[in-house]
Amino acid sequence: MNAVITVLGKDNVGILANISNKCAEAGANIIEVTQSVLQGMFAMIMFVDITECTVPFAQLVDTLTEKGEEMGVKVHVMHEDIFNAMHTV
Repeated sequence: MNAVITVLGKDNVGILANISNKCAEAGANIIEVTQSVLQGMFAMIMFVDITECTVPFAQLVDTLTEKGEEMGVKVHVMHEDIFNAMHTV
């Protein structure tokens, strides 16, 4: 099982590191990541494997959301099944 994590907000030092650390603590393996800084705005998309996650998915979502709030960025975590269902015509 996989999940898609998006992060948007004003660029700050350590955004990628903080989100990556929270994923590692939960046992989520980062498969792919892309990030950009556009006119001072940080944008990142992560694709993570949650098969070996040591916490329930809802707890991972809450943890990453809270970390984002602490850093002043918006973090959204979506299960791959939901993502695929939204983008299937």
